[in-house]
Amino acid sequence: MKITAGTMDFRQLNGIIRDSADADVVIDECYGQRFIGDGMSGRTITINGTPGNALGAYFNGGVIRVNGNAQDAMGDTMNDGVIYVHGSSGDATGYAMRGGKIFVQGSAGYRAGIHMKAYKDKIPTLVIGERAGSFLGEYQAGGYIVVLGIGQDGKLPVSNFPATGMHGGKIFLRSDEEPTGLPNSVLAKEADASDMAEIDGLIDEYCTEFGADKAAVTSGRFYVIYPDTANPYKELFVAN
Repeated sequence: MKITAGTMDFRQLNGIIRDSADADVVIDECYGQRFIGDGMSGRTITINGTPGNALGAYFNGGVIRVNGNAQDAMGDTMNDGVIYVHGSSGDATGYAMRGGKIFVQGSAGYRAGIHMKAYKDKIPTLVIGERAGSFLGEYQAGGYIVVLGIGQDGKLPVSNFPATGMHGGKIFLRSDEEPTGLPNSVLAKEADASDMAEIDGLIDEYCTEFGADKAAVTSGRFYVIYPDTANPYKELFVAN
């Protein structure tokens, strides 16, 4: 099915998608319609334009591909499937995701990966090609966040206060600079071969989808940030 969204109300657009028997849906002239693909599964949705907030929230499986930028809260509480963004994304990308994968070719805004969590075989993943804003991985409880620092000339590809309240999962940053400004509850080290093996398939998928050179993407240093304690708030409540 092919839909020209134009000025169509988001409720009408999502109703058409839900009622369609087609597994493949193409949306042209998307101008900020919200909630596209929310709670859906078994669809391949291609969006030409700029979808609005909460794209793929509660997504349960399938593929969403955006040929353009995405706005805030993409993949909110996503369960499964994959979202590819051939552009950049707004704030709270991957908010509370609990499964599935998000790949952003460009950059992401503030609080990407906030409240990400993992359970058993559900391991959410967020891969950002260029850089992320402040509070990356805030309260992260599981899964992987990878920021590849493409075009950043080896500079740290994240703004202020990464990993605040982090108590699970891992954050990988491609950077010649060691991460700074980290809370006391996390540790950072240069990634070794075993660390890199954990994200090799994710880098492959990023490069395949966006036509990037894997050798160039994996050149230089990677740092991995991980929690040092299961109780990141201990220092707030326990006297030394």
